[in-house]
Amino acid sequence: MGDPKKPRKTWEGPKHPWKKDRLMEEMELLGKYGLRNKREIWKAKTLLKKIRHRARSLLALPPEIREKAEKELLHRLYEMGLLPENATLDDVLRLTVENILDRRLQTIVYKKGLARSLAHARQLIVHRHIAINGRIVNAPGYLVKRYEEDLIDYAPTSPYYAKRLEASQSQ
Repeated sequence: MGDPKKPRKTWEGPKHPWKKDRLMEEMELLGKYGLRNKREIWKAKTLLKKIRHRARSLLALPPEIREKAEKELLHRLYEMGLLPENATLDDVLRLTVENILDRRLQTIVYKKGLARSLAHARQLIVHRHIAINGRIVNAPGYLVKRYEEDLIDYAPTSPYYAKRLEASQSQ
């Protein structure tokens, strides 16, 4: 039990901090996904590590016990948008950090065309201009679920929303 004001870490840093190939890969990901710092990459890597560990532990179980837990894991990853509907545990083990970073709100806002760049998408989110199903979300690292993807739009209180309404009414 710890202090409720101090939440536990949601990431693990690299084991060896100065490997050139890992540093170059992280810098490339920072630029490609418009991330603020490497901690955001480490959070995604930690989530991926936990998912892959769960899949590997399921592979070790006897088939009768494994079947139910496997379905639950695959269904959860399907709803997160990381896997297609008819995926297998092998597909879980093939997941990469890019798959997780593609599900971030910042990336999806940019890909939907609500922002001109990834940095602009991040700013829109932090400044509370983006909502999911009418609920404002101000965390660029929010992992968007599959069913929420179509519900992402400008917040009703945002001036961008008003501009969109004016443009649609004038046409």
